Amino acid sequence: MKISFIGPAYPYRGGLATIIERLARVFQQRGVEVAIKTFSLQYPRLLFPGKSQYRTGEAPEGLLITREVSTINPISWWRVGRRLRREAPDMLILKYWTPLMAPAFGTICRLARKNGKTKVIVHLDNITPHEPHFYDRPLNRYFLRSVDGFIYMSEAVNEDLRTYLPNAKARFSPHPLFDNYGKKLPREEACGRLGLDSSLGYVMFFGYVRDYKGLDILLDAWARLKAEGKTKDKRLLVVGEVYGADDKYHAQIERLGLREDVVFHNRFVPDEKVAEWFSVADMVALPYKSATQSGVTQVAYAFDVPMVVTRVGGLAEMVPDDVVGVLSEVSAESVAAAIAKVYEGDNLERYREGVRKEKHRFSWEATADKIEELYEEL
Repeated sequence: MKISFIGPAYPYRGGLATIIERLARVFQQRGVEVAIKTFSLQYPRLLFPGKSQYRTGEAPEGLLITREVSTINPISWWRVGRRLRREAPDMLILKYWTPLMAPAFGTICRLARKNGKTKVIVHLDNITPHEPHFYDRPLNRYFLRSVDGFIYMSEAVNEDLRTYLPNAKARFSPHPLFDNYGKKLPREEACGRLGLDSSLGYVMFFGYVRDYKGLDILLDAWARLKAEGKTKDKRLLVVGEVYGADDKYHAQIERLGLREDVVFHNRFVPDEKVAEWFSVADMVALPYKSATQSGVTQVAYAFDVPMVVTRVGGLAEMVPDDVVGVLSEVSAESVAAAIAKVYEGDNLERYREGVRKEKHRFSWEATADKIEELYEEL
């Protein structure tokens, strides 16, 4: 069998690239011939709100990754689509997370499928983006109609898919565990590396900071906890690059009197540093205002870290309430109560044990199995 992937991969950074590279390795271990076609240009600088799209370090060994797809150059779409039509992989697997990719991906898929052999399978993160635009539906429609089958990671995404393709062939497979960041470190060692006081407890917000992720709600929640005297031996870690300006968050911190309470690390965290942050965190807070699923929960699972998450999208599917953490409503009052509950009695250790038991249902092998089952159905 031959499989080609299209989507983010080295030198591009982030969880999407990790998913493609990790899945590629699973299929390689099964004796499949695998190739990854990533972007020569992913986002034009004007459309990318972060500081960099790229990661440092060496390319992953043993993976054939070529930079071929420009999202703004139709000639590259035609070239890649025709090449795939000639190469005739059994499966073409794409990662889809934003309608901005639809013109390129939809054109490539249509050309590739003309060989009568290649089946197109999409691993869906989102269909409707968290910050919607007027052009989302026509672009989604163009791409989704070029696909044979879908793997979705939350029921919210499946419901969205059915508004476009009611009879789509699709399988559920939960977001796999991000187990590629190394092992958990002794807490004191991790605190020393990060310059943190190991005598304090830490609640962590982790990942790209975007409006829909609710950092403003978390800061308000922390102010409530402080007013109740529940943060004297604790700090809030905000760890991740802010998309856009961070002024509003710093202004909110000042207004709420939280300057001494918040450690604001406004930088992308490279793979080799992820373990340090998760080794110091008592819990991870995801106060999202909207969501499908989140890769952050899957990093927390990998490091046995309990979670506080809001009841939006597929987050409740990933985080069973009062088993691996606490579910809350989308409000500062509810998030504050959830954080306080994690620290009550023996809950913190009980939730850690729950994470250790629950994590086993999120395997890469299971995702690969679902993809193969779907392929056989097409």
